Amino acid sequence: MKLFMAALLTETNTFAPMPTGHAGFHGDSYRRRDASLEPPAWGNIPLIAWRRLAGEAGLTVIESLTANAQPSGTTIRGVYEELRDTILADLAAAGPVEIVLLNLHGAMVAEGYDDCESDLVARARGIVGPDTIIGVELDLHCHLDERLAENANLVITYKEYPHIDMTERAEELFALALRAARGEIRPVMATRRMRMINMWHTPVEPMKSLIAEMQAEERSGKILSLSFAHGFPWGDVPHVGAVMLAIADADAAHAQNAADRWASRIWDLREETRKRFDTPDQAIDAALAGEGLTVIAETSDNAGGGAPSDCTAMLAAMLRRGVTDAAIGVFWDPIAVQFCRDAGLGARFPLRLGGKCGPMSGDPLDLVVTVHALADSHIQTALSGGVRDFGPSAWIEAPSGRGSIHIIIGSDRNQVFNPDAFTGLGCMLADKRMVVVKSSQHFYAAFAPIAARVRYCAAEAGILRDFAAIPYVNFREPYWPKVEDPFA
Repeated sequence: MKLFMAALLTETNTFAPMPTGHAGFHGDSYRRRDASLEPPAWGNIPLIAWRRLAGEAGLTVIESLTANAQPSGTTIRGVYEELRDTILADLAAAGPVEIVLLNLHGAMVAEGYDDCESDLVARARGIVGPDTIIGVELDLHCHLDERLAENANLVITYKEYPHIDMTERAEELFALALRAARGEIRPVMATRRMRMINMWHTPVEPMKSLIAEMQAEERSGKILSLSFAHGFPWGDVPHVGAVMLAIADADAAHAQNAADRWASRIWDLREETRKRFDTPDQAIDAALAGEGLTVIAETSDNAGGGAPSDCTAMLAAMLRRGVTDAAIGVFWDPIAVQFCRDAGLGARFPLRLGGKCGPMSGDPLDLVVTVHALADSHIQTALSGGVRDFGPSAWIEAPSGRGSIHIIIGSDRNQVFNPDAFTGLGCMLADKRMVVVKSSQHFYAAFAPIAARVRYCAAEAGILRDFAAIPYVNFREPYWPKVEDPFA
């Protein structure tokens, strides 16, 4: 029995000013046929699990490419088609295969393609025919279109946000695909569109208990798999929004009943899970009023959501308020990093920071900074055993009030996952009162244990966090919270 596997991932913010092009996919994460033999990174984590499990089951593995681009704007058409066609050519060359497993994001948009994942899977089905089992692992921030289920046998999304369960979901998908290929089960999928645009944090209640109950139902054997696709709010495509997916064994009605039932449960929690964000001043007030370290997520400038990560709005508010004993990062500003490298360690000089990519970036800030550390490659710990590299980076300090603010800047655009995004350059957090991370939620797993409190902030520039006000053009359905009852 043969297993074919590949990975192609990016999360497209169709409102972002930066196109996703060739260099985005062909960086350090790009591999042909051997990504599963490399150390864990974002794109290859499921493939590592699939190769291990295939070896245990005696399957022959044929591996295609792994390509993973940082979330940005719409992917250039020719770039997507070249990557897609490489995977398809490898699949055709593999000959008959019993299982195809694909690690995809689910919110990839290219010029001319609102749903790259459905396009890729449909073309793969055309190559392998009706009998091969096709399984897909998706990020839970996906646009789960019903068209995907027409050509895939199995679709499973991450359950956790932050995404700490990539390996577990890969193992789940492999087990179901192998059982299906052996004829032990006949999976059927059903979905329920929920007409909701929101962000659900799974480490806290009520979502923590709901996810645990979903997994308990899976373990009971009553259902093969349950996936709650949260959706990605900043992708203007016709099928954006939350979707519940259930997989049953040969029983379409049972699958649909489960999808409807769990969708209703999530709908009933809408007020408890409605996201509200601090303004910069509200977040600063909370930090100044409390003891211990306050971790503030600057969600509106999260590279993981397609933001430039060079927005200065939060830092400007901190400077205006004279905040001290604070750190913020990581700014994406390769020009500023180069100036710091030219100046050298210990240098004090005027530096213009951020505000370079357009309206999302806000205005630049003119600071007088001291350079404390420089690195040719600044690597942070990421999720599920992976790592992320900020490239050439610097730790600088700028005067504020009667003290200062410590700032981390990098050359490669990435969100913050781990305190070592700061401490890896020597910027310690134990003596700080406030640390601002350019992230939405993936920071939580590593920062929550050191935080006295966690706040979520949305500045006036950056990604629009008012879900009811996102200026959709292609998505035309009524949805909550823009209307209270989108099914009325």
